[in-house]
Amino acid sequence: MSAADRREALVRAALRVVARRGLARATTRAIVAEAGMSLASFHYAFASRDELVDALVEHVVGAEGTAVLVDELPGADVGDVVRLGLRRYLEHLRGDPDAEQAMLELTQHALRDPERHDVARRQYERYHELAEASLTAAAASAGVRWTRPVRDIARLLVAMTDGITMTWLVTRDDEAAEAAIDLLADTIGRAAAPDDPPAPEPGDRPTTAPAPAPETGATE
Repeated sequence: MSAADRREALVRAALRVVARRGLARATTRAIVAEAGMSLASFHYAFASRDELVDALVEHVVGAEGTAVLVDELPGADVGDVVRLGLRRYLEHLRGDPDAEQAMLELTQHALRDPERHDVARRQYERYHELAEASLTAAAASAGVRWTRPVRDIARLLVAMTDGITMTWLVTRDDEAAEAAIDLLADTIGRAAAPDDPPAPEPGDRPTTAPAPAPETGATE
């Protein structure tokens, strides 16, 4: 097994262990047992468990980004583009709930440990970057502009997606999650307006003839 494949297998095993048992019980021995490897294999791949935790965050956030960024849909309503991205995220969540459950555990752990707090901060910085990129792409695809700073809308999108994720993990109610996604997409869509036409370049001819000047002359 190559070093890259070994790292990937250990990351996936760690996600399963963290999701089932929590980070405190996700020891290196538990992780290598889950992966079917020796303890020596772990140390060939990672210098420490903290390095593995950092790799977990990168792995899950990268998969989330692949899920939510959609191809351009010329002519589509911006709310529909946002809705499609959120539905793709829901499919990702349903397909790999352990990954998202593990991320919640890792975030809470980082918040409790001052030395690891930076991991949670970087995690949410990446979430906001992904949300901003998806909103910018959605606006370009739909030919609209955001009427509020896109960074603010991205933060709303991340906050609401967190809520949808936690609620689905608790209830496993697909219908309720899809209804929440529809409402969120419609709400965000209302923050868009038709894109302004480009300003004319200096020296361009006007597209319409100027109004005639009023007639002047002697009165009888």
